[in-house]
Amino acid sequence: MKKRISRSAAALVLAAVFSCAAALGAGSAEWLTDFEEAQRAARDAGRPVLINFTGSDWCGWCVRLKNEVFSRAEFQRYAAANLVLLEIDFPRRIEVPEEVLEVRRALAREYGVRGYPTILLVDAEGEVLGRTGYRRGGASAYVEHLKELLSSDSGD
Repeated sequence: MKKRISRSAAALVLAAVFSCAAALGAGSAEWLTDFEEAQRAARDAGRPVLINFTGSDWCGWCVRLKNEVFSRAEFQRYAAANLVLLEIDFPRRIEVPEEVLEVRRALAREYGVRGYPTILLVDAEGEVLGRTGYRRGGASAYVEHLKELLSSDSGD
């Protein structure tokens, strides 16, 4: 014997599925790749920008930071509520147009980036609030470290 689901029951099931999907995606933060766009977003949201200068496909510490911190739900929730995320990537195996690389290089020079990963916290005007890099301890410890950097007047 086949049972039919009423339209209202089907609508309730679909609503529950979409609600769960939205909840799973909630709290994840989007990484921007354009500095000016990140500044606008920071001004609009009243939040600092976390800039990740990375060599995503060759830098071992960059990969570890992504896997141990940036990809974790705790960091994602914190970032979605408190930061604008900006990735400035210098890959070796992915082709990037020269004009894009030059903009990225100019930004790295402006901020004195000498190694990867370099993580900067800046305000909407681009003033440095804190500077760090890879740190052991996972997402929870990293979030606490970022909070400390943002609450102090000096970096590191």
